[in-house]
Amino acid sequence: MITNISNKVMSTIKNPNGLIMLTGVCMTLLVATLYIYKPSYLGLLELKLYDTFFEQSYSSTQTHSVAIVDIDDQSLKEFGQWPWPRYRVALLLQKINLAGARAVGLDILFAEPDGTSPIVMKNTLKRDLHIDIQFSDMPKALLDNDKILANVLKQGPYTLGFSGDFLKEGSNNASNMLHEFKAAQSKEAGAHPANHYLFQAKGLLSPLPVLLNGTNNTGFMNTITDRDGVLRRTPLIISWQKKIYPQLSLATLLTALKHQIPDPVIKVTRKGIESIKVGDTIIPLEANGAILVNYRGPSRTFPYISAADILNDKTDPNQLKEKIIFIGTSAAGLKDIRISPLDQVFPGVEVHATIVDNILSQDFIHRPDWTPGLELVLILLWGLITTVLIGRANALFTIPVTLLFAVGAWFGGVWSLKDLNIWISPFFPIIVLVLNFSILTMQKFWLSEKKKKFFKSAFSKYVSKSVVNQLTENPDKLSLEGEEKEVSILFCDIRKFTTISGQLTPSQITALLHDYFTPITKIIINNHGTHDKFIGDAVMSFWNAPVDVNHHESFALKAALEMVETLKDINKGFKEKFGIQIAVGIGLHSGCCRVGNMGSDDIFDYTIIGDNVNLTSRLESLTKFYGVQIIISDNMLKGLTSDIMAQELDTVRVKGKEEPVRIYTVHSNLNALKKEQIQKEISSWIDGLALYKNRHFEQAKENFKTLAIQYPEKKLYSIYSQRCDFFLDKAPGEKWDGVFTHTNK
Repeated sequence: MITNISNKVMSTIKNPNGLIMLTGVCMTLLVATLYIYKPSYLGLLELKLYDTFFEQSYSSTQTHSVAIVDIDDQSLKEFGQWPWPRYRVALLLQKINLAGARAVGLDILFAEPDGTSPIVMKNTLKRDLHIDIQFSDMPKALLDNDKILANVLKQGPYTLGFSGDFLKEGSNNASNMLHEFKAAQSKEAGAHPANHYLFQAKGLLSPLPVLLNGTNNTGFMNTITDRDGVLRRTPLIISWQKKIYPQLSLATLLTALKHQIPDPVIKVTRKGIESIKVGDTIIPLEANGAILVNYRGPSRTFPYISAADILNDKTDPNQLKEKIIFIGTSAAGLKDIRISPLDQVFPGVEVHATIVDNILSQDFIHRPDWTPGLELVLILLWGLITTVLIGRANALFTIPVTLLFAVGAWFGGVWSLKDLNIWISPFFPIIVLVLNFSILTMQKFWLSEKKKKFFKSAFSKYVSKSVVNQLTENPDKLSLEGEEKEVSILFCDIRKFTTISGQLTPSQITALLHDYFTPITKIIINNHGTHDKFIGDAVMSFWNAPVDVNHHESFALKAALEMVETLKDINKGFKEKFGIQIAVGIGLHSGCCRVGNMGSDDIFDYTIIGDNVNLTSRLESLTKFYGVQIIISDNMLKGLTSDIMAQELDTVRVKGKEEPVRIYTVHSNLNALKKEQIQKEISSWIDGLALYKNRHFEQAKENFKTLAIQYPEKKLYSIYSQRCDFFLDKAPGEKWDGVFTHTNK
């Protein structure tokens, strides 16, 4: 066997280009896989690259059909802090309407009654101070500011804003008065209804019912940022209770175009939302109904008109005439500030203005269905081309070609975004170029100049690679002297292996152990563990040595759980091949051990020794007694960072140790229903265990009996039921501490 492997090693060294080709193909496939699954850290880098490209490509051209009325710092200085009395907002709306605005969208949420209304102040003073004031000279119509604003809203092309909550459920009573998005749906065969693909609001916070009554239109104000907090895309429509609602920008635009166009049409494919057609304009959307915002520049690219100037009649009416107006704020204290690819301080109201301008000018950023396919093809094509070049050509030819590809990817991305408004990301194609060039070039040098390193890498398969690296860097570690270190220990043993061995031939036993040990040891190594030894049919492993492993307890438990899951697949093959299935018991414990090279001067092994090793072995043996697959110690449980469901089994003294240990089993891979059932079971078990420890054996027995009936396959509850019988017959002494002493291994 070793001779055959040695021959393969020599063959590979003699043909280094073959290894370079293989590495290049693997690197290309790795990048392609990363592109498909797109880990979060790479996704964030790609978003930053988009910002760089957008900054080089954006157009500042506008339709000049949109303006922003800004409740700015000047307005707050002249008219007082926000919120203003609603009559002042009504006055502002009237002045905008009289100036000839086509539509007005309010990026403001009026969810609470106006506390400055005379009628509200009267009721508040009477309730709190028992003072009954009268407004004898004030017209009745001016007593309620909310009604004043409501009357104004009925008389103009106004769109009220509301807020969708995507984190927690709950809506106020006026939510059903909000205006749905009236649109037909053009669905591809096999597609779900449009609301299936949209952002799902769990709740809505809407304006007051008195304001909604008679309002022409409503739209949600929310914008949803990317993971880095930058607003590059935002939902144009969302779903709540299977109904579809438009964003404030879209709702305001539809108010402006009322009676001029037919109802919009949502185009739905099996992949999700494709577009919305408004009149003759087709708005391309992402599958979840989001639009890529084509910013016109940094903040204040659109005309801003101070609300104070309008209220003071200092504004030229032509600034508002025939414009679609959005009322919002740029005042930092009101916190309606976003981050755009072009500006760190971008008023949220200007996002709505930008979207309306994009729609009116039909100037959208596209991500057609074919762009991911093109990007994947570029990754594979350029990865394979650079692999062949580096493997077969010299550096004088390889470097210029690789640079040409990289420059082409960069400027091609800029050109497609600037001239075609199509975002084709060169991020992953450039990654494959950089990785292949750097790694394959280094590998080529390494293969030609450092053949000894190749031997080291090849034969490290037969010993722990981490140990080989440490011993190479520090030969002093070859001494028998070790170190005291906190480690996690795992013992895994096949149950009733003696019986199984009697049913199989020696050759079959060898094959069975090989097919079992191979995936089990891979799981240990993949979870940063060190395989110590095989003890007959048992496996011993440990974590946090020879190299440090953060959260080693969690990795050890993860390995144990994967062993249990993998055993299901292994048993399918064993059933077909040998006509049997195997079961295992796994013990896990963490504690301080002596770690190092143990043995003689000539033959030694890197291993661990100490009482904690023996304890772990005892815990593995106890899995048979309690009828569970995994037992962990309380010390192991304390070190876990992963979210697992642990169930206390007992507090025991194992053979050879006087100090008691609390032991647990774990439940994993639970769906929501199963998790709820297990939680109920454990809750009932905890109650019974508390009764047992407090010597209420009669009550505890009833609890355990009920559990034993409900879960007859579980041995634990029958064990405790029998213990209760024993103590009811013979009460424990005063020094009884609830600890059970095991006298067998």
